[in-house]
Amino acid sequence: MRLTRSEWTARESAHRERADALTAAHRDRAVRGEKHPVWDFLFTYYSYKPSQLRRWHPGAGVVIEDAPERVGWRWYSPSGTGVVPDAAAFAADKPQLAALVERMLRRTAARPGQFGCFGLHEWAMVYRQDEHRHPVPLRLGQEGTDRVVEGHELRCTHFDAFRFFTPDAAPRNRTTLTRETQQMMEQPGCLHAGMDLYKWAVKLGPLVPGELLLDTFELARDIRLLDMQAAPYDLSGWGVEPVPIETAAGKAEYVRRQRGFADRGAALRAALLSAWLGR
Repeated sequence: MRLTRSEWTARESAHRERADALTAAHRDRAVRGEKHPVWDFLFTYYSYKPSQLRRWHPGAGVVIEDAPERVGWRWYSPSGTGVVPDAAAFAADKPQLAALVERMLRRTAARPGQFGCFGLHEWAMVYRQDEHRHPVPLRLGQEGTDRVVEGHELRCTHFDAFRFFTPDAAPRNRTTLTRETQQMMEQPGCLHAGMDLYKWAVKLGPLVPGELLLDTFELARDIRLLDMQAAPYDLSGWGVEPVPIETAAGKAEYVRRQRGFADRGAALRAALLSAWLGR
């Protein structure tokens, strides 16, 4: 595919408007020096700035004509009278990263989703702990929170959540997770596996169409809300209504929304592989 300058600059402009709308509230809070226990995560844990979301790319193999300002951009190659994001150049420059991203996307997609964790990873991060990662009160208090953990089997499959479990919570998990086994444990029902699609999209840089990058960000944003609604924290001061996973009704709502996110994640995972590798 080849895009004329008028075609690609129109897409670039639309992309920037959409990105700005998605990050407006965060940028406004940053100017005021305000913190937010839900939304800051999207810019601190993933550490990608709003300016990175604004940068539009056409995706691997899509030639943009008459783009002298992009000559010399990383992982762009010349193509006739234009330039093109080059998957081969990316793989040659970052072979380990390219292999890791492909393995994570393909292996996660190949596994069945698991939907019995109920978001208890956040509860395990404060289990029997006087000091917490988030300076927010616990909705059920410490004793009530501990009882919820003790009344359930912890089934976390995502290492980057498990590594924050308290020392007393980690042995309660069904499986001991490690960085080395992460690629074998990641599964598409996990909320964090869905959020991480945004991370992989950013790491692939110009190989991912800008529109797809923003789709992964929107999924991460939506998942983050459920993640915190199901957490043990009292976020009423920020207008966040809890999903009380300690109840049968809360569990049912969590799983219903979790399945919806898994479906969205599956489509985006396939789109990333198709845009990047053509398959």
